[in-house]
Amino acid sequence: MTSDLKIIPVSHVFENINYLVPIYQRNYAWTETQIEQLIEDIESSIDDSNKNYFLGNLIVNQTDNNVYEVIDGQQRLTTLYLLEKYLGLAFAKEALRFEAREKSNRTLSYISDSSNPDLIEELSSPEILYGFQIIDNYFKNKNINKSSFVQKLNQVFLIRVQVPQNIDLNHYFEIMNTRGEQLELHEIAKSKLLEVLENDHDKNIAALIWEKCSDMNSYVQMNFDVNVRRNIFTQNWSSLCQSIKDFDSIKRKISIVDKSVDKKSLIDILRDNKMLNITITQSEDENERFESTISFPNFLLQVNAVMRKLGEEDASLDDKHFLNNLSWAWSTPEKAKDFLFHLLKCRVLFDKYVLKREFARDYKETGKWSLQRLEKYRDKKKNSDKPKYVGTLGDEGNDNKKLRTLQSCLRITYTTPKTMHWITVVLSNLLEDEGTNIIALLENYCRKKIVESDYQNRSGFKIERIVFSYLDYLIYRDGYSYDGKEIISPMQEDWQFQFRSSIEHFHPQHPVEGEYWEEDELNGFGNLALITVSGNSKFSNLPPAGKINSYPSIINQSLKLKVMEKMTRLGDGKWTEEKSSIHKDEMFDILKNKG
Repeated sequence: MTSDLKIIPVSHVFENINYLVPIYQRNYAWTETQIEQLIEDIESSIDDSNKNYFLGNLIVNQTDNNVYEVIDGQQRLTTLYLLEKYLGLAFAKEALRFEAREKSNRTLSYISDSSNPDLIEELSSPEILYGFQIIDNYFKNKNINKSSFVQKLNQVFLIRVQVPQNIDLNHYFEIMNTRGEQLELHEIAKSKLLEVLENDHDKNIAALIWEKCSDMNSYVQMNFDVNVRRNIFTQNWSSLCQSIKDFDSIKRKISIVDKSVDKKSLIDILRDNKMLNITITQSEDENERFESTISFPNFLLQVNAVMRKLGEEDASLDDKHFLNNLSWAWSTPEKAKDFLFHLLKCRVLFDKYVLKREFARDYKETGKWSLQRLEKYRDKKKNSDKPKYVGTLGDEGNDNKKLRTLQSCLRITYTTPKTMHWITVVLSNLLEDEGTNIIALLENYCRKKIVESDYQNRSGFKIERIVFSYLDYLIYRDGYSYDGKEIISPMQEDWQFQFRSSIEHFHPQHPVEGEYWEEDELNGFGNLALITVSGNSKFSNLPPAGKINSYPSIINQSLKLKVMEKMTRLGDGKWTEEKSSIHKDEMFDILKNKG
């Protein structure tokens, strides 16, 4: 039995076709990061009339004439449906349906017909509505031309794979989800690095470094066997030993090679057709506690950018050029060893100085921002060494809180890995001098971004996110007083950045009651704040007083918005054009003089 393949332009994927998502598939679950990445991939990949872009596979089972059951790819397909509906493309009736999920189908119908009244919340699918709002928000914030984007969809393709007829779909689905993983690009990179090394000892050490660095969700020290850890890290485990200057010095420190190391060649991996098994030796306390800011492949690109001193204009962090970006590293044995040494060195610095999410104690479900370094302590009861985590810049004082908040400001602003150049800046400077003042470094980085954004001459959705995020950081750092009264105290313990991307008009664009504002004041910086997409949806067209009284937790998402709330309560208890203008001038003053 063979499968049929058909290459389809994304712009035509829903023409005269009906897709059914079967009940055994999970609900639509893509979040802001994945949806924005899809749009950005399309937007950035098509730059001339002759270039095409391949988006991936869609695996289906044809059940009737032009009716296809979706076996794999439904998250991407549903996102494309929402995207193309947003762009106004023509569809077949019921082009996409979910089996036995009326809320989902009702919501798809709702967004297909803009004349429908708002759906009752209890009768709609919040995941699908949320996805549609993310698309709308992203296009507005990035000022993307819809007509131009529609044209690009003609050059973006899916491969629709029809599974053989009469196949056991349950068995096929099970195989695909347990043994059908594709070979990852970073596995190819690893194999090429090992192939160029000249002897088994070098290959063993290289494989050891690679595998231990590849688990990004724990501190790298804890991935090593305890004997190796003692040999290559300082006595308190916090840093590499001073004698570790290059690859060969690591090799001299490790006399017994970790037996778990996987040294398979690329041919072996392809023959096995499965992912590499990575054996990690770590404390139980480490399991599922930390979540890295970036994945291992993206970290490899960071190391590459640091070593080659690449700027932001070089697309150095774009994984579409992954193997090409790294190919220099396996051109000679010396370059391969130098890359592997820097991989470990940068990983130690990354764990120590770059933000993570931590899931522990009261934050086990939601997580919190974490900036901690690992240190060893002696458990006298068990007579063993264990890790403990202390503030990177010290638990006492405000420096660690300040740096943690500053990095989270950047993390929630530059959400895709290829835009996280601030991490490259941090690693590059620390590699040269670990005593670098990272707070001053990143504040300078933000100031440069603010100036480049030309925020004083922008309005509405054309104001870049960094302006709102960095302003909130400055208010957090210094506090804020209005009319001689402190209304935001410095370094508030209970406030932290949330992932947010939606520009909120405090006085609404389409008020259900009250007066309409002039366009300049309505879209002026004084009337705007950055909140979550779901928060923006809940605020809807409520007047400022209604937003304050009904959704205090959403107000708390932005310190700028909290200032606006406090100003609203003063005097007549209303948010006015005059207050908005005063607020804009004072916020611009903070950005210009205190940034």
